[in-house]
Amino acid sequence: MHTSLPYSSRPSPETAGMLLGLFGVAMFSLTLPFTRLAVADLDPTFAAMARAVVAALLAAAWLRWQRAPLPPRTALPGLGAVAAGCVIGFPLLTSIAMRTLPASHGAVLVGILPLATALCAALRGHERPSPAFWASALLGSSLVVGFALRQSGGSLHAADLAIFAAVLAAAFGYAEGGRLAQTLGGQQVISWALLLALPVALPLALWQAWDDGVALAAARLPAWLGFGYTCVFSMFLGFFFWYRGMALGGVARVGQVQLVQPFLTLLGAALVLGEALQPAHVAFALAVIAVVAVGRRTAVRRRVP
Repeated sequence: MHTSLPYSSRPSPETAGMLLGLFGVAMFSLTLPFTRLAVADLDPTFAAMARAVVAALLAAAWLRWQRAPLPPRTALPGLGAVAAGCVIGFPLLTSIAMRTLPASHGAVLVGILPLATALCAALRGHERPSPAFWASALLGSSLVVGFALRQSGGSLHAADLAIFAAVLAAAFGYAEGGRLAQTLGGQQVISWALLLALPVALPLALWQAWDDGVALAAARLPAWLGFGYTCVFSMFLGFFFWYRGMALGGVARVGQVQLVQPFLTLLGAALVLGEALQPAHVAFALAVIAVVAVGRRTAVRRRVP
């Protein structure tokens, strides 16, 4: 006999969104370690642009398999923002930064991304976080910035500016993608954004491959494995979970899940790159998780499209 779960036992849209967002963050958390692995042998521009090209090919195959219709013209500006921020801006800037910064250092700087995402969502006018939400977001971001300064001896490196610019680019793309995912679906948002970015990414990747062909031929297997991870998971599959989660739970609230990403990235840096995991990292992670728990329960008013 077929039985179904009672309605009351099903997770709420907000809870489902948080869980899906967590899956996406788990995939994104390994982006910096695998990017650092890739740019050890590959040029940063090639690593960033070629990963967008590979992901665009995967997106084209998925759209064809799904027989997805073309997006409406009204969605093109938002998709362009996702392409500029998440497909071009964030990968390129982080690839440049990872040439000189340890992945563990970059991880704590990326920790301010939830606040930046919530700010972009608020500026776009489709979400209005409460004062309690802003307080929790500011507290979490203060923790990660303070930790970054502590690790770097009280000053920021030149590459830190690239990370902060990458955070702003990703935040804008996340906010626009989360909004569009409510009507298009997360899979279509990232897939169409990847295809929109292809006219920029493909020429740059080909030019860099031509200009740096000898170094590419000499690249070691770990670099190509790191590159492969960023193509499939960081640039494609992770967004399936991420944008769907934001569509269900809201951009600002689900964006708070990213506060655990620095800790996951630190673990990834230790496992993938052998970077030291210090007791201070664990204490920082526990404090951030506590802030996420508080932020999860604060009010965020949403405008239903």
